[in-house]
Amino acid sequence: MPPRSPSWNGPSPPSFAEPRRAPPARRGGARAEQVVHAVRAAGTGGFMNAHHDQDIEWDVLGVHREREAGLHAPALAQTMDWLRDLLRTNGGGCTPVHRVLDIGSGPGLVTCLLAHTFPDAEVVAVDQSPGVLERVRSRAVAQGIGSRVVTRLRKSPGEFGSPDSADLIWIPNGFHRVGDQEAALRSVAGCLRPGGLVAVAGSGLPPRFLPRDIGMGRPGLQARLDAAAEEAFGDMRDQLPGSVRTVEDWPAMLARAGLIPSGTRSFFTDLPSPLGMLAREHLQMHLSRLHDQIGDRLEPEDRTTLECLMDSATCTGILGRPDAFYLTATTVHTARSCRRF
Repeated sequence: MPPRSPSWNGPSPPSFAEPRRAPPARRGGARAEQVVHAVRAAGTGGFMNAHHDQDIEWDVLGVHREREAGLHAPALAQTMDWLRDLLRTNGGGCTPVHRVLDIGSGPGLVTCLLAHTFPDAEVVAVDQSPGVLERVRSRAVAQGIGSRVVTRLRKSPGEFGSPDSADLIWIPNGFHRVGDQEAALRSVAGCLRPGGLVAVAGSGLPPRFLPRDIGMGRPGLQARLDAAAEEAFGDMRDQLPGSVRTVEDWPAMLARAGLIPSGTRSFFTDLPSPLGMLAREHLQMHLSRLHDQIGDRLEPEDRTTLECLMDSATCTGILGRPDAFYLTATTVHTARSCRRF
């Protein structure tokens, strides 16, 4: 049976109290449920996640990825502009960009953006899932850049070699699912051409999307969700094969890999209330994933509140709340290889 909504603790805003139809999660119907299922099955994504093509409908999962990229499009565009400027100002010179590696490409959203940003470059999408790489190829062809986007199937960073040398290497999620992150960085650094740039997109600001007191359950839910997610993440890293505990000082890690740190910036996505449906649907998927990943770590009251936020049939769910917003940031760390004269 569906969870019973916790009682509303504060004064009821009219927009919550008035009976109304839930906004169009229903328009997706079974399709929305497919997306939730696919996102749950895929976990958090990234190069080192176990992909099982036979179990995951990648066309459905792609809906979630594309939705997320749409929300972050301005921040991603700013990131690409910054990387292009860094490569243009390499010690007073300019590093021509002929080859780009996108390590852990997923379905190719950033791969294609890299190809548009560097129109003279071949962009290599690297992932461990054949199904995902097929999506990359289809997306590139649809955008008219199929001749410059190629794919490589790799199971681990250690499989890179000189044929994969590049002028720019983009690493999303900072190798968080690699046991020995520093060894992975050293492997990737060996692929960088003189004067080239590595960009590691790490965690910046976890998504914020609700006020401290949401009128149901105990105030401060998001802080407790973050704490449970951090604990689960730490447990996941401890269980990785060859796990090595590392102080996640990315500039220092890049320097130990033989590179020269060249700047760190954070890029924000800030969508105030009233929030559009695209962002609301993305947050519903985010909450569903949290429920599956950390639900057993939460107190019963918090778990019930989380389930109510996921509920598309009530106005207290994330799809209908007037107080929902979306604020997050990704921090990008860069370093370059020594230029040879």
